[in-house]
Amino acid sequence: MNKPTRYYSKKQEDRTAKNLGGQTTPNSGAASFCGGDVKLDNFLIECKTMTTEKQSMSIKKEWLEKTKEEALAQRKRFYSLAFDFGGNENYYILDEKTFKYFINLLNDLEAEDNE
Repeated sequence: MNKPTRYYSKKQEDRTAKNLGGQTTPNSGAASFCGGDVKLDNFLIECKTMTTEKQSMSIKKEWLEKTKEEALAQRKRFYSLAFDFGGNENYYILDEKTFKYFINLLNDLEAEDNE
């Protein structure tokens, strides 16, 4: 028997929150005051999953734009879209500004290690 899409979404959200030390959003962020699926101190994550294993997935720009708006409304500094291909491994999409921030942070950490 096939399980509803919500079953797979909840599984991904719970796994993501556990792996990153965050909390899932009640009702998967459906409430107008509480968007996103997983919250960390400075990060809001929207989760998207496939119900069966696939080799590809289409990403919608509106998902990213909505997550960005929700992150700003919740005073989260960063946001990301987490997706999987129906398995247990997430991939994350970051905007360029956030990606550059993390590259600079990694460079700074490596410089400290080499001192």
